[in-house]
Amino acid sequence: MAAGDIPAVLKIEAVSFSTSWPVNAFTNELNENKLAHYFVGRLGGEIVAYGGIWVILEDSHITTIAVHPSQRGRRYGERLLVHLLDEAIARGASWITLEVRESNEVAQSLYRKYGFTNVSTRRAYYSDNNENAVVMWAGNLRGELYKNRLRALRAALDG
Repeated sequence: MAAGDIPAVLKIEAVSFSTSWPVNAFTNELNENKLAHYFVGRLGGEIVAYGGIWVILEDSHITTIAVHPSQRGRRYGERLLVHLLDEAIARGASWITLEVRESNEVAQSLYRKYGFTNVSTRRAYYSDNNENAVVMWAGNLRGELYKNRLRALRAALDG
């Protein structure tokens, strides 16, 4: 993701989440946070998805991931998740966490497919409706078992 991508990202953000990140949040992540790594997915030159991670030594955290509603169900979110996992591993992470809305079963199912498990609940985490967040975690990212799982899932995704 580059600064010029932010307007397109904000459009996806607005139609994906009831509370959106402001423009300065993305600007700060890109320009100020050396632990942050953000990416966009393009289709025909148009941004249709985006996501970001923080990597702090062996720890990584998915900060955001979204696909434009008109492009959902086409596995772009899954491809972006794989890219975020690859980036985390390449940058030395051994585990990765994220928060997801308790009601977002589709996302939770995708995360479980990639080895994430529920570790806790953050009560009233989302300010728009006080919905709980499920905290999910995947570990041993650099181990052979996880590498084999990721390799098999990537092959199925590409096949």
